Amino acid sequence: MKNKPVVAALLLLAPLTACGSAEAGDGSTVTVTVGYQSRTINTVTAGTLLRSLGYFEKQLNSLHDGRTYKVDWQDYATGAPITAQMTAGKIDIGSMGDFPLLINAARGKQLGKPTHLVSVTGYNLRGGLNTIVTTPDSQLAALADLRGKKVSTSVGSAADGTLVRALQRAGIDPAKGIEKLNQQPAVGASALSAGSADALSQFVAWPGLLAYQGKAKALYDGAELNLPTFHGVTAREDFAEKRPAVLEAFLKAQARATDYLDAHPVAAAESVAKATGLPAEVVYLYNGAHGIATFDPSVKPQLVSALKQDVSVLKAAGLTGDIDVDSFVDDQYVKKALGSGYAKRLAAAPPATASEVWPKGASATRTFKTPDELLTYVSAHQDGIRAAYVPDATTGTLWFADRAVWVADGDRLLPFVAPQTARAYISAHAGARVVTYADALERAS
Repeated sequence: MKNKPVVAALLLLAPLTACGSAEAGDGSTVTVTVGYQSRTINTVTAGTLLRSLGYFEKQLNSLHDGRTYKVDWQDYATGAPITAQMTAGKIDIGSMGDFPLLINAARGKQLGKPTHLVSVTGYNLRGGLNTIVTTPDSQLAALADLRGKKVSTSVGSAADGTLVRALQRAGIDPAKGIEKLNQQPAVGASALSAGSADALSQFVAWPGLLAYQGKAKALYDGAELNLPTFHGVTAREDFAEKRPAVLEAFLKAQARATDYLDAHPVAAAESVAKATGLPAEVVYLYNGAHGIATFDPSVKPQLVSALKQDVSVLKAAGLTGDIDVDSFVDDQYVKKALGSGYAKRLAAAPPATASEVWPKGASATRTFKTPDELLTYVSAHQDGIRAAYVPDATTGTLWFADRAVWVADGDRLLPFVAPQTARAYISAHAGARVVTYADALERAS
């Protein structure tokens, strides 16, 4: 049957509980239920960090509408159960990645429980939030090497979308050219380490975590696609219409959490690390001052455009039919919540790329204009470095300096996330060659 993949996908999203309402109370007391993913750290301004700061509760207390508000924070590993609970009326507000957001839209419409994208959390305009990695000793060096190999990913996620598009560009049929293993991120990471998967395509923070732990190396930087990826906030339509002031309070709180993260990136990384168990160095790679993600609640046209392009990937996988993205996106609440400041946020661009060092015991990082300057500093303070980060010379994706592929081009030392982009640079620059990190440090000293 042609509809089997769709049926299977919908079964995965089936409500986890019976009918009911997320909004509980006797009229004077209202409980607002928020679904979030603590370890999907590009949603922290609508989840982990926001929760720890208490901003949403403070905004609710300032409503002074005669009601007492309580917030029930529910933590999930992926977006699918959040969608299931939202369509069952059990969650009011949720956060998830772009591909799960589309499934959220499709499922809500199908069940007559429509939801809407109301704000954005973390985004990367080139697609750098998703990465394909292999084992440290793998001989795979380019996407073409994946032909016939076992690749773990999570079908229906943005990471799977990156894999599909990357394979297509490499001339490999995503459906027949590889053996795709549909696995949760943690299962896929274990499969990679055990040798039952040759590569892993996943979203933040798994690639960075595995690289930091020395359990993986990058094979493909999702930013090579040059197509935006993002995470966002979705709300049930009936909840938004019944409690617009509550939704606006959430979005005001999210904006405050975003401002806190921007002003205190190291403290924010430490806070998220404590709540999730992730290394703070990995959190900072994505959420730092020059991290892979940029946080901004405004709904940028580039992101909506990318969302529309994502629909075809989900349709090809049999996970959804057509999706009316324009009707799913509803920025009226965030515009009202942020008022005159919304236009400025909407026009804001990501910060310029930069190299950073996080010294041991420091509450702030040091920024350098070039990777060469960073290497000079690191070579003189090797025992005092907690983490060092450098932007890919081609895509701008931040990566750990000691995990990057380094290229010497004359007197310049250039970092790359993956060997494929390094080779592309070398082929266009006579005399350029790959050097080890140790060699790069020695040349910079």
